[in-house]
This record gives sequence, structure tokens and C-alpha cells, in this order.
Amino acid sequence: MIRSDGRRPDQLRPVTIEPGFLKYAEGSALISLGNTRVLCAASIDEKVPQWMKGRGLGWVTAEYSMLPRATQERTQRESAKGRVGGRTHEIQRIIGRALRAITNTAKLGERTVWLDCDVLQADGGTRTASVTGAYVALALALAKIGAFRAANWPLTGMVAAVSVGVVDALPLLDLAYDEDSRAHTDMNVFMTDAGKFVEIQGTAEAAPFDRGELDRMLGLAEGGLRELFAVQRAVLDAAGVPLPVAAHA
Repeated sequence: MIRSDGRRPDQLRPVTIEPGFLKYAEGSALISLGNTRVLCAASIDEKVPQWMKGRGLGWVTAEYSMLPRATQERTQRESAKGRVGGRTHEIQRIIGRALRAITNTAKLGERTVWLDCDVLQADGGTRTASVTGAYVALALALAKIGAFRAANWPLTGMVAAVSVGVVDALPLLDLAYDEDSRAHTDMNVFMTDAGKFVEIQGTAEAAPFDRGELDRMLGLAEGGLRELFAVQRAVLDAAGVPLPVAAHA
């Protein structure tokens, strides 16, 4: 099967990560995954939330938003509505969880890292692109702090995410919006470079899926994630950012 954009079922959309996209952020990266573009920024605050004070641990948290014309039709800013929507809350939480999963918060010390992920253009996979780009922004930000070099490096591994789904009875990797909108099954897979899952979000939009379909989708996801780790690694190597030993495996 050749998809509408010419890809094979097991093929990612073209992916690029541009580091240092913002002048003032400690770490930043613009990730492009096909027509989806997310700007990720990492800011380091030399304090932690009140409930964490005195514990000697750091915190990693995230905020996510979408520009009004990131989509085909304008969507109202959530600030204009006076509240953050449930989808936004969900995505912010998974970005934070994914990045905390590979952060040694004791080595981070009593600091907070804010990860701001802003969708400039949406064509499916904005939450997965946010996690993949936010990892690069986080590593770039930490590399600016001299105390985090060598043995004190707070990141224990790499993390990335990708979508998979079943469209017209065929498992596909990295769904664009036109595929996601008609998928019978939609799944987002968040994984470390050590092959451990941080989270799997899977939903049957039509007919339920069986174990065989689940295994095929996870296999597709793992193949795509290995490619994403290679892109992350190349960007960080070029920037001179230290990676954990496991991240070079």
C-alpha cells in the first residue's frame, strides 16, 4: 500500500529537529514531522514548587498550546475562553511524565525545568512530536549548566514518541491528520531508547483490536522510534551535548 503522501505503511514522515531556534531560552528546538511543526523551549528556574522544597529533588513540567491557525480553520485561544481544555491538560501531563521518566531529579537538584511546547502547524501527531522535540530542548538546556557535566549528568536515557494506527484494516506508522481522522484504531507510544515504555495510549475508534494487531502496531512504533532516537542523537552530538552510555547503544 502507498499512502496519500507516498509513504510505505512502516515509514515516518520526513523529520527534522532544529536546535537553538529561540535566542533567549536555555534550550529550544523546532521539530518538523511532515507538515506538523512544534516549537519546544526549555527554561530552568532555580527553585521548585512549594510542595517539593527541602527534599533535594528537582521537577520537570510542561505546558502545551496550539496557535489559532495551526489548524485548517481558526481555533479560539484557550486564554480567551478563560480555561485550559481537557485535551491540553492531558497532553501537558504526558509531556511532563515522559521527560521525568528519563531525568534523575536528585542530580537535577532543587530546580524546575519548564518545557513549553507550542504547535505552529498541526497535521497529526502534535503530542508525540512535542515529546520528541522537548527531549532535545531539555538536553540542550541542561548542557548549559557546567555542574551537570560527566558523572552529574541528570538524564538517564532518551525518550521519544510516535503514533500508530489501523486505517482500512492496515497498521500504519506515524499517522497524518487525514489518516488519524479515519483510523479504526489510534495509538500513541512513548518509549525510552532502552526499549522501555513510558506510556501507551490506545483506543479503538470503531471495531476493537486484538492482540495480534496490538503487537504489529507496537512493532511499527518501535521501528519508528529507533529512527527518531537517531535524529535526536545526531542533533545533540553535533551540539556537543553529553548523552548517557545507554543512549549510544
